[in-house]
Amino acid sequence: MAKRRDKIRLTPEEMEIFIEGQKSLQVATINQDGTPHLSTLWFAVVDGEFVFETYTKSQKIKNLERDNRIALLLEDGVEYDKLRGVAINGRAELHTDPAVVHRLALEVMDRNNPDINREMLSKAAESMALKRTAVVVKAAKVISWDHTKLGGTY
Repeated sequence: MAKRRDKIRLTPEEMEIFIEGQKSLQVATINQDGTPHLSTLWFAVVDGEFVFETYTKSQKIKNLERDNRIALLLEDGVEYDKLRGVAINGRAELHTDPAVVHRLALEVMDRNNPDINREMLSKAAESMALKRTAVVVKAAKVISWDHTKLGGTY
């Protein structure tokens, strides 16, 4: 008999479609006192890895400089039988080189602003790159679920 976890796991194709349909990424880092720090950010998937950018002086970057462990969550659904999600644990790779930040920030901006000309987005990303750090998440563990696969049973 198949385990419940196996029944609700997303296939790679389903996971790709689910991720593409999401706008915001919940990001957890570890504060200096060991408590979690949660924030929500726009993201992109570049070369199969989650990326985001944020102010270099932000709490999440300070936390990642100290301890690069990171957790990500994408989820939707408000009723139990419709819950879907992807959770990722991994390590953050920080990039401060303005050229790298520009490239990754442009991917995030382009994904989340499809109606804005890419050249305009590129100019905005270029100015942002001077005060921001780009984060590439190296996934170590990925967990997914889709409760609609249960067919209404629990």
